[in-house]
Amino acid sequence: MKKYKRLAVAFTGPSNSGKTTLIVKLSTILQNKGFKVCIIKHDPKDKAIFDKKGKDSYNFFQTGADVAVVSPNKTTYFKNSTSTIDEMINMFDKFDYLLVEGLKTLPLPRVCVCRNNVNKNYFEVSDTLAIDDTIDKNDIPKDMEILDLNNYEQIINWIDKNSKKV
Repeated sequence: MKKYKRLAVAFTGPSNSGKTTLIVKLSTILQNKGFKVCIIKHDPKDKAIFDKKGKDSYNFFQTGADVAVVSPNKTTYFKNSTSTIDEMINMFDKFDYLLVEGLKTLPLPRVCVCRNNVNKNYFEVSDTLAIDDTIDKNDIPKDMEILDLNNYEQIINWIDKNSKKV
C-alpha cells in the first residue's frame, strides 16, 4: 500500500500575480513525477459557476440538497455550505501534495506570488516570496526568503522542506 506524503502549502498574492499559473505548472510537474496532487481554490466572492441552469445537477442543487455527479472519469460534488480545511483534507484523503490558492487565514506555510508589483500587506501572512524579474528586490524586506517564480524545481524544493504534514 502506497504511503502518501500529505504535504500542504498555500499560495497567496494579488489578483493576476500568477498564482493559478504557478499552481498549474507545479501540479503538472509533480504529477509527471508520479505524485498525487490535490488543489483547493478559494472563491471569496462566490462568483465561480460550475453548472448550467437547466441541467439535472443544477436543478438538484437548487433544491438545497448536496449533490454528487459521478461519471466514468470524475466525481463532482456540490455542497450547500462551506467546508473546513480538515473536511477537505479528509475528502481528498490520499495525496502527496495539497496546493491551496488563497485562504489567507489557514495556518499553512505560504508562498506569496508577486509579479509586476509588490503588495506589502501579504508579507505578514507569507513565509516566502516567489517573484520574477519585474520585481525590484530592494522593495522586499531583507529577512524575507525569495524564490524565482520561474524556477519550479526551486519552489518544489521549498515546498518539500517547509510544507505542513496534514
